[in-house]
Amino acid sequence: MKDNVIDLAGRVLLGLIFLIAGIGKIGSGFGLGFGYEATQGYMEAMGVPGILLLPTILLEVLGGLALILGIKARWAAAALAAFTLLAGFLFHFDLGDANETNHLLKNLAISGGLLLVFVHGVKDFALGHRFNLS
Repeated sequence: MKDNVIDLAGRVLLGLIFLIAGIGKIGSGFGLGFGYEATQGYMEAMGVPGILLLPTILLEVLGGLALILGIKARWAAAALAAFTLLAGFLFHFDLGDANETNHLLKNLAISGGLLLVFVHGVKDFALGHRFNLS
């Protein structure tokens, strides 16, 4: 029982960062991010095509929900780990800037947690087990 609760808490904590970030990219009216246009502009300023924003939002929102609910969580964790590593190196790889280095290290740590979900899967408190979708 204790392992199930800890597994659920870990998945919720990992999933929330993506769910909230994805929603924040949709519109700044949510108070959770900069909104679509500002995020797209930032991406383009960093050399990333703005057309990738919609797939990014879908990955963050759906991947975050999949982790939280435990539905196809291994695949969601793998996709989010790859995305988080890529985003870290694209947007935060400035080792001369302590703030950016800190963001890069956070991305690395989040990716590590996601890789653990990928390797170990989810425990019993997951809708994926209930509906045979894990």
